[in-house]
Amino acid sequence: MDVYRGETQTDFKPLRYSAEGYLGIEEYGLIGDGAGAALVGRDGAIAWLCAPRFDSQPLFCSLLDARRGGAFVIAPEHLTESRHYYLPDTGVLVTEMRGPQGVMRVTDALTFRTGANLNEGVRAARGELLRSVEVLEGEVPLRVALIPRGQVEAEPHGDGLKLHCSGLDLRFTATLPLQGLHSRYRLVQGERAHFVLRWAPGSYRYDPISHDEVMQGTVASWRRWIEGFEYEGPRAALVRRSAITLKLLDHFENGAIIAAPTSSLPEALGGVRNWDYRYTWVRDAAFSVYALRGVGLSVEAQAFLAWVLDDVENPGRPRVLYDLDGGVPPAEWEDGDLEGYRRSAPVRWGNAAVEQRQHDVFGEILDCAYQWANRGGRITPHLWSYLHEHVERARVEWREPDHGIWEVRTAGHPFTYSAALCHVALDRGARVAERLGLPGDVAGWRTDAEAIRQAILNEAWRAERNTLTEHLGGGWLDASLLTLPLRRVVPFDHPRMVATVEAVQQRLGAGDGLLYRYIPEESPDGLPGHEGAFLLCSFWLLDNFTGQGRLDEAMALYDSLCDRANELGLLPEQIDPASGAFLGNFPQAFSHVGLIASGRNLAQAMQGLPT
Repeated sequence: MDVYRGETQTDFKPLRYSAEGYLGIEEYGLIGDGAGAALVGRDGAIAWLCAPRFDSQPLFCSLLDARRGGAFVIAPEHLTESRHYYLPDTGVLVTEMRGPQGVMRVTDALTFRTGANLNEGVRAARGELLRSVEVLEGEVPLRVALIPRGQVEAEPHGDGLKLHCSGLDLRFTATLPLQGLHSRYRLVQGERAHFVLRWAPGSYRYDPISHDEVMQGTVASWRRWIEGFEYEGPRAALVRRSAITLKLLDHFENGAIIAAPTSSLPEALGGVRNWDYRYTWVRDAAFSVYALRGVGLSVEAQAFLAWVLDDVENPGRPRVLYDLDGGVPPAEWEDGDLEGYRRSAPVRWGNAAVEQRQHDVFGEILDCAYQWANRGGRITPHLWSYLHEHVERARVEWREPDHGIWEVRTAGHPFTYSAALCHVALDRGARVAERLGLPGDVAGWRTDAEAIRQAILNEAWRAERNTLTEHLGGGWLDASLLTLPLRRVVPFDHPRMVATVEAVQQRLGAGDGLLYRYIPEESPDGLPGHEGAFLLCSFWLLDNFTGQGRLDEAMALYDSLCDRANELGLLPEQIDPASGAFLGNFPQAFSHVGLIASGRNLAQAMQGLPT
């Protein structure tokens, strides 16, 4: 039964804060406009907003410091309980809040231009946050506080305020008289108001489009876009919501999909495993494209492939992640001015993994090229010259140590997953060259791809443990081994793969279908402490059940994982196995990719179709 209710009015619930003054990560909803994103709490506070882009400095980040991070709050005085939900088939979020004397509603959107086509591959964003308020019952003493992070210069201008902060010039306007950055009002049932924070240029006094028209147009653009969604399978409403979430993480202008809209939400409370995920990883592309295509979103799939292949046509070794423009993200640094979510320091900006060697990038790029070519995309001689070079690099580097899919901060190892993706590079390179008549050592690439497959089956195998292991030549277990059948390296039903699936369940299981990526004591990664269970790994386990024909087990696990979404249908990177609380950056694109892809695989298997 589909129990997702993120577009319906659930019961009001009291607000619960941690001892440090933070809401749980699961208490937030995501809004976005294809350029940036914000997180809205069930307490009426926008606790995270990066503008004008996903990777800009945050205007508000009380998510990372409840006292100094800044927020944009619209809430009744003495708020007691609330609920939130999305307007159906949109990225527009509604929060209803109850105080002692009445109930109010705030509808939040990062708005689109009138008539915006979200498949067009151009900017749709108006460059503004619109917060529409309505009193539903009784009388509400309303509190409005606009508190950006850091130094703020504010002065009256037109009918509102002109602000300068975080390197941006902003306009703050309202349909009620503003009393400064902090305002209080008393509204009664039926009264409405609009508050707009704008970073796009324009007049402070006049906008030819009313606030209601802007909101209605934004809703209409979302609903036109979702008409392309196609899925008939388990948990259809939640899969549909996951597709919208991925669109909220999509940079419309160039097709890049960010890993998550946040930075430094901890993988364990109080720990140091806190990273900036507001960038695009090449490895996300092949998985994401498969998921997007599977639910009819071919425009997004092709745009992401094009973004990857554009980056390939740059000199030098390919990087594992890029900023939205395909450039190098800023150097990683620690921000000592912010205490971190629930005092989990450090807060980091930038990501040092951009400088790592990760051989799997060769396979990810060639798999993208293979999918591109299969959909009629042109492989020019110039592009093929770079792709050919990456195939040849995979051919010679697959045994060399690297930092692996999990980006360990120790000396490198010859990771099994990295070798497997070098196999993918050779296999897909041979397929593309043969199909399109491009120059290359097709026979030799196939021979070398098979040699890598045999090395994985033999050198990574440990008979005494009855499993494949994380390194060629030894090591312990790593949940990325579950992807070997998904990348067509080892069949689902190969005896050594079946045994490995069993070993991963036994050794990396965190209970109730959750899995750890690896155990740090057994597989040192250069960092102290532990982390939560990594959701995507559980979807990989599910896919192995499906591929092995264990459909009842697969369906039970799918239901269990889907039930872990918050009431808005959003998933984090990780889960605390003890409490079920969300951990890591949120919402996580990879988790939603897993939910979509696994649902599609299950649906096909249940119909007797190949996955």
